[in-house]
Amino acid sequence: MGEDGQQIGIRTLQEALNLARAAGRDLVEVAESANPPVCRIMDYGKFKYEAAQRAKESRRKSSSVMVKEMKYRPKIGRGDFDTKTRRVEKFLGEGNKVKVTIMFRGREVQHPELGKKILDDVAATVEHVGKVEFQPRQDGRNMVMVLAPDKQAQARHRRRLEAEAAMAAAEPPPPGATD
Repeated sequence: MGEDGQQIGIRTLQEALNLARAAGRDLVEVAESANPPVCRIMDYGKFKYEAAQRAKESRRKSSSVMVKEMKYRPKIGRGDFDTKTRRVEKFLGEGNKVKVTIMFRGREVQHPELGKKILDDVAATVEHVGKVEFQPRQDGRNMVMVLAPDKQAQARHRRRLEAEAAMAAAEPPPPGATD
């Protein structure tokens, strides 16, 4: 193919190289598996630069999903549970997946229902930002569940909060309240 994309036809290697030199361009093989191989007359430096720019743009558009991990214990206190669950909620809000692990020690492993209850509580608490990707399963002395961000649930939650804020702003102040 020529510079402007028109077909030149089947040429010998020497003829094709002479055409490229006459145009001040490079002869680039674009389909070596074809019979005969398909070549193009182009500026190879410009081609490499544009390919690098396309690759850079696609990397910029792609989002890398990280997997964060939060560890709980079966006998966790309410305050610790709330703190860790807020962190899980933050991770999901940032678009990361979260691996929630319940670590059993000693005889606690004989009561997997305690771990299952905690994992269910975490899933219920963060259902407005994420969904369960892998259901809880026993893995040796640990019970593991994976949560993934749920964009639709986040959008629903955001709309609900905005509606509540609009209703609160539209409510008249209680009698006797002055600004």
